[in-house]
Amino acid sequence: MIITLFLTFAKIGLFTFGGGYAMISLIESICVEQKRWITHEQMMKITVVAESTPGPIAINCATYIGYKQKGIAGAVAATLGVVTPSFIIIYLISKFLENFLEIQGIVSGFKGIRIAVGILILDAAIGMIKKMKKKTIPCIILGCSFVIMLLNNIINLGISSILLLVIAAIAGMIISGVSEMSAVKGGADK
Repeated sequence: MIITLFLTFAKIGLFTFGGGYAMISLIESICVEQKRWITHEQMMKITVVAESTPGPIAINCATYIGYKQKGIAGAVAATLGVVTPSFIIIYLISKFLENFLEIQGIVSGFKGIRIAVGILILDAAIGMIKKMKKKTIPCIILGCSFVIMLLNNIINLGISSILLLVIAAIAGMIISGVSEMSAVKGGADK
């Protein structure tokens, strides 16, 4: 299983360009749908936790999934698996190609990859939205966050995505706390 974790995440690391967000779709496809190591619900929770903790989201996801499968040894294997291909590729590029990004074919290739990365990120976002429990408050937070970030990109409101995450987290905690208090109060009256 340790070797399987390493090889699985090495494959993910090798064939996914564009960073962690682009990897989420592939991680979910392999770890949820093919290998059934985790559920869709667990993947959504992992993604939220991985995004809100320090470090690249793909590495955090790999570490968690590896830990869930085989403890610390699994976490180490999955983490090494996801970072090893990138490390080797960057090492080889830096070692042998001094003017790598000046090669026209490489520049053109990266332009094409940039488009594919955007689609992979959009695919991961749409998949998560489809699987999200359709409750009113999370949908309102999602809609408001989307509009604020869209406006932020169009007219430069100057709102940090970190600030938006903090506000959404506080709103979620307040709403959850109010819901729990009303449930306890309602239960006490019965």
